[in-house]
Formats: sequence, C-alpha cells, structure tokens
Amino acid sequence: MHTSDLILEMRNITKTFPGVKALEDVNLKVKQGEIHALLGENGAGKSTLMKVLSGVYPHGTYTGDILFEGKIVECKDIKMSEQLGIVIIHQELALIPYLSIAENIFLGNEQARRGIINWNETIIKTRELLRKVGLSETPSTLISNIGVGKQQLVEIAKALSKKVKLLILDEPTAALNEEDSDNLLNLLLEFKRQGISSILISHKLNEISRVADSITILRDGQTIETLDATSSEVTEDRIIKGMVGRDLTHRYPQRDPKIGAPFFEVKQWNVYHPSQEGRKVIDEVDFHVKRGEIVGIAGMMGAGRTELAMSLFGKSYGKKISGRIYKEGKEITVNTINHAIDHGIAYVTEDRKHYGLVLIDDIKRNISLASLKKLSKGLVVDENQEIVEAERFRQKMNIKTPSILQKTVNLSGGNQQKVVLSKWILAGPDLLILDEPTRGIDVGAKYEIYTIINQLASEGKGILLISSELPEILGMCDRIYVMSEGRFTGEVLKEEATQEKLMRYMTRSGGDSHANVSGTV
Repeated sequence: MHTSDLILEMRNITKTFPGVKALEDVNLKVKQGEIHALLGENGAGKSTLMKVLSGVYPHGTYTGDILFEGKIVECKDIKMSEQLGIVIIHQELALIPYLSIAENIFLGNEQARRGIINWNETIIKTRELLRKVGLSETPSTLISNIGVGKQQLVEIAKALSKKVKLLILDEPTAALNEEDSDNLLNLLLEFKRQGISSILISHKLNEISRVADSITILRDGQTIETLDATSSEVTEDRIIKGMVGRDLTHRYPQRDPKIGAPFFEVKQWNVYHPSQEGRKVIDEVDFHVKRGEIVGIAGMMGAGRTELAMSLFGKSYGKKISGRIYKEGKEITVNTINHAIDHGIAYVTEDRKHYGLVLIDDIKRNISLASLKKLSKGLVVDENQEIVEAERFRQKMNIKTPSILQKTVNLSGGNQQKVVLSKWILAGPDLLILDEPTRGIDVGAKYEIYTIINQLASEGKGILLISSELPEILGMCDRIYVMSEGRFTGEVLKEEATQEKLMRYMTRSGGDSHANVSGTV
C-alpha cells in the first residue's frame, strides 16, 4: 500500500492503565476516502484506541506514533485533533437537550464577531449542514424534542461543521431502529463519495458487510488482522472467527450440576426507556430458571441485558413495564426493591462502586445492608449479630482484609466484589442475578468468585449470569440465552454452545428475532 494513499497510520500503539495493558503494539492503517471497520469483542480495546487517536488520551499517556496525512501528530486534547479534521462521535451522544439544534452544532465553535454571536450566520450554516445530513428539522428545534436517530444526525452535522476529514463513529446504530440505521449507513456511503474517510466501530456484522471497505480486528488489546471487506472470502463466519478465535485461557472450577425443576419464570416482559418516549428497551422477553442452574445471558453492549436485570429487580429501571413473574408457579409482584428482596431475588450490579457498595462505610455495614430486618430486634440492629455474620463471610469468602471495620473503598476490586456477594448471600435469596460479576477483577479473584457461584448453585439457588466475556459464559453456564436489541434471539444448551454460535445470535438484529428461541439451536 502506497503511503500517500493513507490518511491515517497508527504504529505500535501501547496504552497501559494501572495493572492492565489495554493496547499492546496496535497498528491501524486507514486509506483516503474509505470506510474502515474496527471490530472486536467487548473489552478488545476498540474505544481505547479511538480515544488515543482523538486526543481523549493525550500524547504522552501512550507510546507509539500517529501519522495523519503523512505527518506525525501529537494531540494533547480533542480540540487539537478536531482542528486536524479528526472527529469522534461517541456511543453516548454529547448533546445538550435544552439547547436548540443550531446551538448544539456550534457549541464551542460559535459563529461570532468580537464576542457577539451572529445568529443569522449560525441559522444559515445550520440549515446547510442539516440538508447535508438529510434532516428536515428547523435549526431552532430543541434536542429534547427529537428522537435518538435524529440526534445522531445532529452529531454528524456538528462533525461536518468542523471540516471533518476522518469521522470516527463508535457504535453509531446501537440505539437506532432499522430505518434510522439505514439512513445513517447511506450517509456514510455519501461521505465516502465526497472523499471523507470513516472508522466505524459496530457489532452488527450485516452493517459492516454492507458499507465497509476494510476491517481491522482487535482481540485482547492486540491487532489480529486487517481484511479486505470487498473480498468474497470475507464472510460473517470468517469475521467471527477472527473476533473470538482463541482458546479458553481462564480456568473454570469443575462442577457437577444438580439441576431441579423450573422455579422462576418471566413471561412477555416489556420495558420502555425511562426518558426517551416510546423507545422499547426490552421486547416480549420470556425465560425461566431451574433450581441449581446457572443460566447465562450473552449479548453485546446495548443489547438490553442490564436493563432487563434491573427492571426485574423491583422495577429499578424503565417505564411502562409489563409482563408476569412467577415463582414456584405462583405469580408475584415486584414493584419495589423491597418486594424483590422479600421474594428472594438479589441483584449484583455491574457498577459495584456506584450501586453495589457504600464505599465510605466499613465492610461490616456493607455486608448487613440488605438484611437489616433479619439482624434487628424491633427497630434496633443487633450489632453483635452483625459482627458475627460479617466475620463469618470474611472467612467464608476469603476477603483479604485485616478487619471487618476496614473501609470498603480500601479493598481491591476482587475483594469489593466479594463484599457485594456476601451482602446478597446473607439476605438468603433463591435467585441471584449477577451482572458482570468479574468485571475488572484479576484472574485469581475470578476463580474464587466462580467457585462461590458454583457453591450457590449446588445449594439449589438459581443463578442468572450476565457477562460480556464469552469464555466466561461458556465456562460457567448450563444454559445460555442470547440477547440482541432488547429481544432474546436464541437459547443454547451448554453442550451445543460455541463462541461462534453465540456471536451469530448476538449480531442478529432485533428484526430477525423471535426466530428459533429453542433449546436446540
């Protein structure tokens, strides 16, 4: 490839966070005027690489070189990369809902003379940009009054206002319906005709096949390969193999499952987004869990796994929730978190620091939080009983701490997670929903947590395990539901499960859904 054909070359990029190598010697070459897809599982390093490129992680915080239009560039912030013509649109849109479209497009880039904004010029330029992205709204419309698909187009109009040469889109269609996704992809093809290069991060392989010219695959923070997407040999199966083709490197404890009868059932569960009117986040989901069974929920970021878990746990997420929950064959009501706890449902959140723990409080208090009724005489907590239980869990869970009076903030991630698990096990649940239970935890602590999960299942509890790591799902679960765009797209038994099969269901768009949710896929 001739160097003059390249708009971007990233050479040997290495980025380390404390204790974790997020990127190791990553190389990426993007040609002038192409759509280049960047693929990999959750946590492969895609977003980190783009943050390095766009100056979110400034020069000096990583090693390696970035060449843009043939020259070495050292961006110290986003503003500097934008001046070069590199613009990133993040998955979480950065628009201000109470400002108009025009105000959002030129925020930080105001059309002003001597400190006074020229509104005529702002409106004229906004109309021109909206026409380019095919949006028929008026410039004065508030962002809060338009849907997510149109907001995405406003973000792209904003990028065009900055004279973009390389547009980076991180999961741009994750929150969009089919029609809006189509419009966006057509827009990318139109930009390509105008000579604008794009880097597209997406897990929807049908979209990649439709628009990409080249595909670079990252895995575990390393570049695996770059493929010519226009070649007939590059099929979805071939891409999936590149994304997941590795042995299970983490060990999983041996388990001899003793699975009983179904005891927890959810039927026709629907949930709407709490703030985006009319957007359905969970769509007609049905599932069941048996006693002693570990059931996995696999899916990409944005598939709706956490939203499902939280909506079941006392409706702590979502609006207009409908559907039925049965426990031991009887319908139960879980309108509040207290209802959920009373019915024996526990939820270990993926965000332990914000929702799972009171970091400024001690281990003892954190462990007793969900069981205060159990530990109280009248309205007074029995502190002796609290100390006895906390000490029992410190030993049983092997929480590495000199004392249960240690503040939780001082523990490592793995030990914090053991405190969260202790809190819920003390509450005596029948169903434990574990959302990314080993996120950000080292391999040794992972093994200990897997052992605890297996122990809970052997006691006859039902476990619902949500994880972005396919090896973890395959290594731990007896049965796996696969989610995409708020629906269950497949159900696979452990014996038949492979990474490729799960990835195929994970990358199915919601429209293909309800297809074949059976035990034998």
